[in-house]
Amino acid sequence: MANPSLLILAGDGIGPEVMAEVKKIIAWMGDKRGVTFDVSEDLVGGCAYDVHGTPLADATMEKAQAVDAVLLGAVGGPQYDELPFAVKPERGLLRLRKEMDLFANLRPAQCFDALADFSSLKKDVVAGLDIMIVRELTSGVYFGEPRGIFTEGNERVGINTQRYTESEIARVARSAFELARKRGNKVCSMEKANVMESGVLWRQVVTEIHDKEYPDVALSHMYADNGAMQLVRNPKQFDVIVTDNLFGDLLSDAAAMLTGSLGMLPSASLGAPMANGRPKALYEPVHGSAPDIAGQAKANPIACILSFAMALRYSFDMGDEAARVEAAVEKVLADGVRTGDLMGPEGGTPVTTSEMGAAIIAAMDASL
Repeated sequence: MANPSLLILAGDGIGPEVMAEVKKIIAWMGDKRGVTFDVSEDLVGGCAYDVHGTPLADATMEKAQAVDAVLLGAVGGPQYDELPFAVKPERGLLRLRKEMDLFANLRPAQCFDALADFSSLKKDVVAGLDIMIVRELTSGVYFGEPRGIFTEGNERVGINTQRYTESEIARVARSAFELARKRGNKVCSMEKANVMESGVLWRQVVTEIHDKEYPDVALSHMYADNGAMQLVRNPKQFDVIVTDNLFGDLLSDAAAMLTGSLGMLPSASLGAPMANGRPKALYEPVHGSAPDIAGQAKANPIACILSFAMALRYSFDMGDEAARVEAAVEKVLADGVRTGDLMGPEGGTPVTTSEMGAAIIAAMDASL
């Protein structure tokens, strides 16, 4: 039986640094657990533009379509800010999501006990937090047409179009309900049905899918602006939140800060099953390329490591190995090991990027 295949796209900024720690864990899996992956690497983002004149070469796109899962670091940097929109580093990531049809973006927001004091919210509000935001990723206002900057009369007009089909809403709703069945069995759907026709359709379709296929799951609806307020007022009322591309972008970043640091948060972007039954999949940390600390060994690799753990769980059905990685992260944090972004008034043991990775591997060794 062939080994599962992974394409690593480390990208820009701190991407290569955090991905280096993931590669060590992949090697550990082969050495200590007999779980071997066929790993290939390529370029995405600004580094791809530097070499190919495009943020994602066609050959790289073909590789991404052929493998079982893609692991991505981060894209972008100030040196690319003046590039034409069509070749900005972020377009490489958007092309991956669109052409792989990765319609369901899973963004967990979990507050580790050791970091409960690190959140900007009170400890009792965030301690024990464990929610999942399911964001529709391949449609909505980021992809709708018409779009662009046009001249009308004597002034410029910027246009973006919010557009959703019934089937696009239905498939991401199903993803949310399926996840909820494995968690707390609650879904809250968020939109703006009070002012947007796309929101009206969203609410209708989610309700129809629920009533026909998932009546056992508790479903509630909430306007997205109220959802943002509720996330910072009482986040533990939620289990799974399902929402559109734009609102999901905003709400998941708001949820990120409940945990204390963007450097802690992984994500998965999943599509339809391939011939082997595995979903099309891309895994990446929520954080950006952080060019201000790139090359300084300051980056927190935990989000990227936890993204690999999500790959173990959702692409390879290796839930036990995913739990092993996650437990090692929790143990290291409980021991007070901290990269710079996690250093608060309570102190801790400051470590570099590679030292954090080594501490996590040591904790995994101890789990055997």
